[in-house]
Amino acid sequence: MPWDSVPWFTEGGAEHSSEVARLLAYSAFGGAEGIVGAGDLQVRALSSPAAAIRVTTGACAILNRAPGASYQAYAGRMPTSDQVSIAATGVSARSDLIIARIENPYAAGEPWANPSNPKVGPYIYTRVISNVPKTTTSVRQVRPNDSAITLARIDIPANTSSITQAMIKDLREMGRPRRDRRLYTASPSGDENWGGNGGSWVKWPPSARWSVEVPSWATKARIVMNVAGTQVLNGGIWCASAWQLGSSIQGQSVQIDTGASDRSERIHMISADTRALPSSYRGTVQELSALIWLESSEPGVLQADVATTAIADVEWVEDPYEDET
Repeated sequence: MPWDSVPWFTEGGAEHSSEVARLLAYSAFGGAEGIVGAGDLQVRALSSPAAAIRVTTGACAILNRAPGASYQAYAGRMPTSDQVSIAATGVSARSDLIIARIENPYAAGEPWANPSNPKVGPYIYTRVISNVPKTTTSVRQVRPNDSAITLARIDIPANTSSITQAMIKDLREMGRPRRDRRLYTASPSGDENWGGNGGSWVKWPPSARWSVEVPSWATKARIVMNVAGTQVLNGGIWCASAWQLGSSIQGQSVQIDTGASDRSERIHMISADTRALPSSYRGTVQELSALIWLESSEPGVLQADVATTAIADVEWVEDPYEDET
């Protein structure tokens, strides 16, 4: 029979195969693998550094890479943190890879030994792959056929037995990260002039301010701010443009220099940056503003008017984050 004869879900006491159940998990994860929540399965040094690391609680999706498997995934969860020993180094430095791996001996072609209790396994472990190249970023580079995801790499100096956080490189990826992109626009209803203040950042133009809702899951903000059609009057200017989110996050500035001029001209002030969001911003409403830095010693004046449009392109991003400790 070409079909797996019992699809999910069939009544009447039908016996459903593990392959069909894993197909359901694969479909639920969209064929992706990785951690489920942005803070899941972090590899952390112990509070008192020792020859071990701690993996925090969380959940993950892991693709089934057993021979002949297709459209199958495992769903794993770790409700309590896991402490794993790390061997000391000798006269040479060493890099170890920390992974989460499925060890299912009942999948055809897998090399794992049967567990002592088939009912409880375990069938999923935190494993250490020792002595990998320092450039390793994925378990696929060293064990491509393992049903596993990468959590971190530990770069351990020579003659070291205690692991510190500085040695741990986070390599987690999210299975299905969320994204949300919004476009905000504003145009002045009249003239909004600014003639400089000796080189301090100010929120300008006043119309380029929006109250934006930060998603509770967002860990980064990618923002492009464009104040298009700004008029330069009475001479040249020396200035820069940027943006500010809330009270503490400012994007990369872009320099503007029109040179000496006594004529009026229109310019576009643009800035773009990706910035991490502190946990205190998530799930809150913050003010997003255009910023301007204009040297007051220059003769030119900036004017935003009815021919000016401020455009803020905001994308909220969910990426793995580490505890802010």
